[in-house]
Amino acid sequence: MTALSESEGRTRSGVIWLLADVVLVLTAVGLFIFGVVNDIVPVVVIAIILFLVAVVISVSFFMVQPNQAAVLTLFGDYRGSDRTAGLRITNPLYLNRKVSLRVRNFTTVTSKVNDSNGNPIDIAAVVVWRVIDTARAVFGVDDFTSYVHTQSESAVRQLARSYPYDAFDDSHVTTLIGDTSEVNENLLIELQERVTDAGVEILEARITDLAYAPEIAEAMLRRQQAAAIVAARAKIVEGAVLMVREAIEALEEGTEGHDPIPLDSDRKATFASNLMTVIASDHPTTPVVNVGTLAR
Repeated sequence: MTALSESEGRTRSGVIWLLADVVLVLTAVGLFIFGVVNDIVPVVVIAIILFLVAVVISVSFFMVQPNQAAVLTLFGDYRGSDRTAGLRITNPLYLNRKVSLRVRNFTTVTSKVNDSNGNPIDIAAVVVWRVIDTARAVFGVDDFTSYVHTQSESAVRQLARSYPYDAFDDSHVTTLIGDTSEVNENLLIELQERVTDAGVEILEARITDLAYAPEIAEAMLRRQQAAAIVAARAKIVEGAVLMVREAIEALEEGTEGHDPIPLDSDRKATFASNLMTVIASDHPTTPVVNVGTLAR
């Protein structure tokens, strides 16, 4: 079945017709009084006809607000939509349903979902949308507002199942917490595919609430802290090795080529061990002063 798409309805500006309607009413009232007073039946009949015409014109008016559209139907058949703001006039037999074209937004309910690693997480998103095809919005789905809300929650759940919350040591994996721009972009694409049949355009979709579920939050926090400590210690050791190497080279070269201190392999190893302990230690070190000599 071919999807119904929006088309332009046959309507006109109602301002001139409103003035003509007022003139018809005044003329009909004047002719009716004149015909009754002078007992002229044809004049009375004309007055009644003019009044009926004025009534028909009156029921043909409808108002369209800015950023609003009127969907027109005739005995259940779609006859087009009118997006022109102001007083409008059309076939008096047409029924019109107003549809807002304004930008709308809402936040999905926070849902508990398992990520791709099976970890339970709480996730929610904000969705910004608007109607771009009034025919599909009215006739494509039963209630387009409820449809967008339901599909948004479904898309957020599907997104959460497609990515891990965090990859820890693997930096090449797309994660919910680390790659928000890519995740939000994929959420928008997924949601747009779901709501196209409702004549809706998704302007923005982004995750606003993301956290581990309470039952595993403490364990995952300890894991994150452990990973952070390991990464920090690795960085400290890397820096310490560079500092020790530079210190040994500086001792052996001396100051501007003077007073060099040559070190053999054993002394280099002892010096490096002591200096690494001082630099990489978590706690302040207690120095031991050697008052003897290192010479053999």
